[in-house]
Amino acid sequence: MELRVLRYFQAVVNELNISRAAEHLHVSQPTISRQLKDLEDELGVTLFTRNGRTIQLTRNGEYFAHQANQILALTDKTVENMHREQAITGSFVIGAAEARSFLNLAQSIRKLQVAHPKIQANVVSMNADEIRTNLKSGNFDFGVMMEPADKSEFNFIQLPGESRWGLLMPQNAPLAHKDHLQLSDLEGQNMIISSQHGIIDLLKEWYGESTPKFNIVATYNLLYNASLLVTAGVGYALCIDGVINTNQTNLVFVPLTPRKTAGTSLIWYKGQRLSPAADAFLKRLSADIGQPLPHTH
Repeated sequence: MELRVLRYFQAVVNELNISRAAEHLHVSQPTISRQLKDLEDELGVTLFTRNGRTIQLTRNGEYFAHQANQILALTDKTVENMHREQAITGSFVIGAAEARSFLNLAQSIRKLQVAHPKIQANVVSMNADEIRTNLKSGNFDFGVMMEPADKSEFNFIQLPGESRWGLLMPQNAPLAHKDHLQLSDLEGQNMIISSQHGIIDLLKEWYGESTPKFNIVATYNLLYNASLLVTAGVGYALCIDGVINTNQTNLVFVPLTPRKTAGTSLIWYKGQRLSPAADAFLKRLSADIGQPLPHTH
């Protein structure tokens, strides 16, 4: 299977029309049709259903399109990082959980941009489990993860600052007038919690190994959508502060007491060799926050 064929396939997926894909690629329509047929024969599956001039992806085709996009994106990033001038160029990718400590990375990216204007930083927001998967596959160079997190397979540096746990709720909620909430205030409430691995264990730790006495009615991986659930009256969102700006909204954040906080780490896979652009960013961040880099093997 050649990268050229994958790019033909990608173009057809984007256009859902072989003629337009051929025009985009500046090749003949019969060439693309033949290559797609050879690709289906090689894979032993049908990737498209054809209806006149229009085509649709099969279920196998949708899966293969997703994988092909990842392969080509990783290939393009690798080539970009290898074909660099003497000055550092290229790109790196950060998969980031939602946390205000990301501001540390943003400030370092700005300084890196001044020193090396041809470096591009790409940020993708997602939860910890998705970040871990993309780091292992090589799609991401770095991840920003909230605690609790299993970092046994990763190098990491702790980012400055902590975020406080609390509840996001409507301003007219019965608990909204409180300055802080105790765990007992959560009993019997409809709760929306993070789907991140380890949250249930964290709750059991808070409650002393007993089962939390509230109703989990929904989960989220990004807090913005959870805030919409709160606005709609689905429940209260258990979350950290500083992610959702509640100004000029009907929402309010009320912290928990005793104070419960979460730290944040920048992680990268132990088996990965960083590109010059990624390495330059890591060194810049390390210097900015005063955290020495771990010894890598």
